[in-house]
Amino acid sequence: MGIMLGLFGAVLALILFGVPIAVALGVVALIAMVASHGTGILPNLALVTYNGATSFPLLAIPLFILAGAIMNASGISRRLIAFASSLFGWIRGGLAHVSIGASMFFAEISGSAVADVAALGSILIPGMKSKGYPAPFAAAVMSSAATLAVIIPPSIPMILYAVMAETSVVQLFVAGIVPGILGGIGLMGVAYGFARHYKLPREEAFAWRRVRQTAREALWAFLLPIIILGGIFGGVVTATEGAALAVVAALFVGLAIYRELDVAHLRQAVLEGGVQTAVVMLLVATSALLGTYLTEVQAPQQLALAVSNFTQNKWVVLALLNLLFLLLGMFLHSAAAIILVVPVVMPLVKAVGIDPVHFGLIVTINLGIGQQTPPVASVLMVASAIAKESIWAVTRVNVWFIAILLAVLLLVTYVPVIGLGLVEFFYR
Repeated sequence: MGIMLGLFGAVLALILFGVPIAVALGVVALIAMVASHGTGILPNLALVTYNGATSFPLLAIPLFILAGAIMNASGISRRLIAFASSLFGWIRGGLAHVSIGASMFFAEISGSAVADVAALGSILIPGMKSKGYPAPFAAAVMSSAATLAVIIPPSIPMILYAVMAETSVVQLFVAGIVPGILGGIGLMGVAYGFARHYKLPREEAFAWRRVRQTAREALWAFLLPIIILGGIFGGVVTATEGAALAVVAALFVGLAIYRELDVAHLRQAVLEGGVQTAVVMLLVATSALLGTYLTEVQAPQQLALAVSNFTQNKWVVLALLNLLFLLLGMFLHSAAAIILVVPVVMPLVKAVGIDPVHFGLIVTINLGIGQQTPPVASVLMVASAIAKESIWAVTRVNVWFIAILLAVLLLVTYVPVIGLGLVEFFYR
């Protein structure tokens, strides 16, 4: 336990000094392995790093990122917003509800909360501000809604967790459906309360003609998640193959159907996807070094034994793990937290009888909340930058939306059927 705490402390210290997370992981692991094995171990470290980043399921991450980037450049965001506006624009504070509804639709394509808030927020946040919505509220509702992208499938953090925990990514995807919908409904409830408080306007009267028109224009945007997720859930393709299918489908829609994807936009999408992929995969590669060392010194087994000696009650263990991941989410990006911590705690999770799919959903929601809580708060920062508001001003409003996400977390943790009901029905 002392070794593990020392390593994590060293990593966090380097991060606080401004060292990139991937570099911090690699440096600490390198020093630890050389100290225990000598310099003769160095030639093997390159192989460990390479093997850590070449798992077949991990290929889904760059492919989903690329598909999302292509879809952002293909006019899909604008069509989804128009459809959501036809459904929710008649409610007081309609643009806030449109933001949440569009995020739920976009979540089924991108799998990334940052991509969600960047694609939709750049349109909706200025739109809300122009209609008199307070800027902190506009940023808060868009930021919290974007978090649904890591709960509703496909989800990049779920893919990472499935690889690290050696569990089914498809079952994780299914487990996220009901909690994601509950989260969206809860966020809409809070948004309506703010809309009444601020006396925000309704956007347009509800009209079936408008719904039919926008649905027809967004038809291909709706077919994409149906094709991709239907193939994955139906067992026709794996998650990785589904991600490749998403790229092909996005190119087809952008080039042949909507015809808004030109060479310049495609080049930008590829560059954007490449940069995001490089960040995630470098984390995966360097964390493999630290993971190898922790395995050698049996740190995960020691942690499981220590907690098991304290309590065997899985509900108490889940409460402790929730606190751990909520804290980690404040300081680490979701990919780093999953890669660094999940392999360490999995022996404990299995020892007390927690379902790995149930735990994966809990981890995902925890780290989604972490994207809203400073100091890291990657999604909150993007929304605040678009709204041109300080993070703390946005956070004062966002705490009410975070409360909804915390309520969903508690429901999923202590009423497992909410997340596992569909999994049990279809796969067990």
